Amino acid sequence: MGNAQLLSIHIHPVKAFRGVSPRQAGVEPWGLAGDRRWMLVDDGGRVVTQRQQPRLATAAAELLPGGGVRLSAPGAEPLTVPVPRPAAAVPVQIFRDEIEAVPAEDAAVHAWCSAFLGADVRLVHMADPAACRPVDPRFALPGETVSFADGYPLLVTTTASLDALNSLIAQGEHADEGPLPMNRFRPNVVVTGTDAWAEDGWQRVSIGEVDFRVAKKCGRCVVTTTDQSSAERGKEPLHTLGRHRRIDGMLVFGQNLVPLSPGTIRVGDPVRVVG
Repeated sequence: MGNAQLLSIHIHPVKAFRGVSPRQAGVEPWGLAGDRRWMLVDDGGRVVTQRQQPRLATAAAELLPGGGVRLSAPGAEPLTVPVPRPAAAVPVQIFRDEIEAVPAEDAAVHAWCSAFLGADVRLVHMADPAACRPVDPRFALPGETVSFADGYPLLVTTTASLDALNSLIAQGEHADEGPLPMNRFRPNVVVTGTDAWAEDGWQRVSIGEVDFRVAKKCGRCVVTTTDQSSAERGKEPLHTLGRHRRIDGMLVFGQNLVPLSPGTIRVGDPVRVVG
């Protein structure tokens, strides 16, 4: 893997929204700086993602200095949302985790999001990821925490594995749905220059100056079948992953990473397997 390098970086400031692709990013213990520190919750405080609302794929969030976000969506005026004061935290539920988050202070923000989805939702912010949400203890080391990402601080995918998957899709009954772009998998970091599925065997990797522990393979869900431009859903890649990439009861594409040190990663950084 001597020629492997970081091809792209992806930050999603609001969970389930379209993100941004900077040339470099800070790595914090709980993920890339600014990644998934905001999310939508329903009227019961439960997380809302593309699983329930595929239309979220067409909304975008730009990260602003200081941690605020600028929201945009088809048919809506862009809206700037500052980081709320942490005093008014409320209980929210993200999958199995019950934690506290801080709602945006301006009621117009919640109205904007609700109008876009046609459902009653609120936008909330994670004030302190260092103490808020632990990584799944079955795959965590003591003290590891995560933002509003599905379960782990970062997700890595490789272009070689996507090429291999697209080749398999092309041979199957839903070939007309391929080839799929990488954004179906919503990774944080994309690596080029590896063999297909090489990441299955990684235990520890470095990207530039930052070391990462590979926590577990990434099991995929219905979000991967959602076209990130149109929000339309198909059968792929889950149909093909089910036939060729069923591992430990999951449909696998990519690996979940936990940073072992803070630092900065940059597009073009060498990627090395170090354990």
